[in-house]
Amino acid sequence: MYKIIKRFFDIIFSLILLPIVILFIIVIGILIKINDRGPIFYQSERIGKNGKVFKMLKFRSMIVNAPDIRLEDGSTYIVKGDERVTKVGKFIRKFSIDEIPQIINVLKGDMSFVGPRPDTTLCLSKYTEEEKTILNVRPGITGYNQVINRNSVGSKEKIKNDMIYVSKMSLLFDIKILFLTIFCVLFPKNIYRDGNSKSEK
Repeated sequence: MYKIIKRFFDIIFSLILLPIVILFIIVIGILIKINDRGPIFYQSERIGKNGKVFKMLKFRSMIVNAPDIRLEDGSTYIVKGDERVTKVGKFIRKFSIDEIPQIINVLKGDMSFVGPRPDTTLCLSKYTEEEKTILNVRPGITGYNQVINRNSVGSKEKIKNDMIYVSKMSLLFDIKILFLTIFCVLFPKNIYRDGNSKSEK
């Protein structure tokens, strides 16, 4: 019943928010175009429910054709002063505005409002059988790890928190995460990851 109710609310709220998404696409799209005339969206292949690969939408926050740089554990290289990030990108990342287009992914059924954040396809082969339990649910725009750590921890710690969410998920837990997400957006912290060990893919 929980999964049915959750999907019902995902559809209803994504439809309600769709006009706001369109407004953001217009406003942020204009700013991105003024900044460097590149594409408005960035599409990234991510691992979805049951391991199905889908294209996750984001507002583009980096320069066109930016190199994919990752830390040693495979997580995304997100540090303050990253020269790949545009002026507009710094602002929309700080307040998680770059994630807004994912409401379209929710409406399509690729994602949910709350769930484990989806990893890139490169990470799938690194999951243990126990860690693959996070693939039993739709990935989320926000999640338990995001409200307690955001980008400040490595991939294994993130997955550990995602597993905690899967083991405890309920409507009340989802509502709590949504309220904590609002707090995190209004008072942003842990935007960047400490550490300099990186590799370019």
